[in-house]
Amino acid sequence: MADIVVLGVFNADTTYRAPRQPAMGETILGESFALRPGGKGSNQAVAAARAAGRSEGRVAMLTKLGDDAFADLALATWADEGIAPHAPRVPGGQTGAAYVFVEAGTGDNAIIVCPGAAATITTGDVDGWADVIGAARVLVTQLEQPVDAAHRALRIARAAGVTTILNPAPAAALPLGMLALCDVVTPNATEAGALTGRAVETPEGAEEAAAALCAAGAGAAILTLGATGALVHDGDTAELVPGMSAGPVVETTGAGDAFTGGLAVALAEGRPLREAARFATATAALSVTKAGTVPAMPARPEIDALLCGAGARRCQ
Repeated sequence: MADIVVLGVFNADTTYRAPRQPAMGETILGESFALRPGGKGSNQAVAAARAAGRSEGRVAMLTKLGDDAFADLALATWADEGIAPHAPRVPGGQTGAAYVFVEAGTGDNAIIVCPGAAATITTGDVDGWADVIGAARVLVTQLEQPVDAAHRALRIARAAGVTTILNPAPAAALPLGMLALCDVVTPNATEAGALTGRAVETPEGAEEAAAALCAAGAGAAILTLGATGALVHDGDTAELVPGMSAGPVVETTGAGDAFTGGLAVALAEGRPLREAARFATATAALSVTKAGTVPAMPARPEIDALLCGAGARRCQ
């Protein structure tokens, strides 16, 4: 059984790099195009597998795929990374796909996601994965698949004593009591604002939003704040884990997924919350120095080297 189980979506990412987005009705010329594996859940599983040292089967991916070439891409990606798939193919269905615009000058991105077959994941499907979830050390889920499926997975994991991480992306209304099933919730500033109704534009605003998430039931809240770092609130106190620089920023797509995957590995290894957040911050910092999502996820030696170079207490 896997140490880290990820419930989420695989998407085939179609990435367009251009100086700017076109206006409605306008056509512009782009600089490049790429078709790569993506989807928040799959990206997080890849990030975790690489951050864990790519031990065969240490990470499992729970999802549904279509009956198409994009599903073949998903299975090949996971095989390359040593990820154990629990991903039935829906006859005649379509695998998820995403449009990713990357602004050439900054590396910032905008994304449209169509989850395809993963949008049909039900609580019954999740019940069928209960043994896999219950045997894990950490469960990670997001909100690209149906919210009730994520809710059910968190409930199963909590009952089994599994550490639970919710990456609430894309932001959506959560059922009553769902945050109380989360040991850690990891929104970015925009998602934290949507969940709490508080503007996250200052350090004080970030701390207030994190405190609100903990007050709503989350065991801890980690707000990812881009280059600033990550604000960690354990329910009692808040601390900023500063951002790290691993080189020039090429593209920010997937940085949040790198963070969540790295966090899952660190928690599975038994690291304290703030140390785990620092490990995750290093993982994300490395990811933005390369183009793409899966190609940008760093390997364990890279993460350890950055942490040791930044003076981390733990360098192994």
